[in-house]
Amino acid sequence: MAVDTPIPKTKNAAGATATPTPRTVVRPSSVTLKIIMAVSGILLILFLYVHMIGNLKIFLGGTDFDHYAHWLRDLGTPLLPHMWYLWIQRGVLTLAVLAHIYTAAVLTVRAKKARPVKYAHRPKVQGSYAARTMRWGGVIVLLFIIFHILDLTTGTVNPIGDHEHPYANVVADFAPGRWYVTLFYTLAIVAVGFHLWHGIFSAARTLGQQTEKGQRRAKTIAAVLSAVLVVGYLSVPFSVLVGLVD
Repeated sequence: MAVDTPIPKTKNAAGATATPTPRTVVRPSSVTLKIIMAVSGILLILFLYVHMIGNLKIFLGGTDFDHYAHWLRDLGTPLLPHMWYLWIQRGVLTLAVLAHIYTAAVLTVRAKKARPVKYAHRPKVQGSYAARTMRWGGVIVLLFIIFHILDLTTGTVNPIGDHEHPYANVVADFAPGRWYVTLFYTLAIVAVGFHLWHGIFSAARTLGQQTEKGQRRAKTIAAVLSAVLVVGYLSVPFSVLVGLVD
């Protein structure tokens, strides 16, 4: 989308008024923004599932879990120096999160400008609860990402913070005495689940699933994928909380 910026008229050497060609500010179209949001969302979803599978290794015991964590740090060596893979991954994920937030914000603002007068009665939307919680869910998830980095990545707020023993860090993190951490973790993961559910369903409708049968199928797939993610992630803290993992 291009926006013409008006430029003040000037006078040439002969004293005549000259109107210069207006500068054009190029803005990405809504279609481009939706593509960026979709691609960034897919990257984040793939990471969440791979990360979940890695987290579930905690049920194999401390030795296996610690070995997996150390393997991630050495992934790519000797082609990449120690820890470089993780930092590259973090950089890509950070860009994906920022792109997802930015495109969502811009599209929301454009939608409001396109409809300056609010509806007297808001129509009920499929998956409306997830849709209404998308914004606040995103805030919760963003705060959780910051806490998660300070907790299990840098060890700043972790009771142990020992980089050589990730298993012990996780167990200490979700100990019964730190129930508030488990509660915050639960809220964040449930928010991710709702976000994923609404995102997958909306993407399916955008891609052409407009029939009643197609929408039912999309809702089922979105619900299953979201439920698997939520159960997979929450199984770790609650297993620590009840003593199945210690």
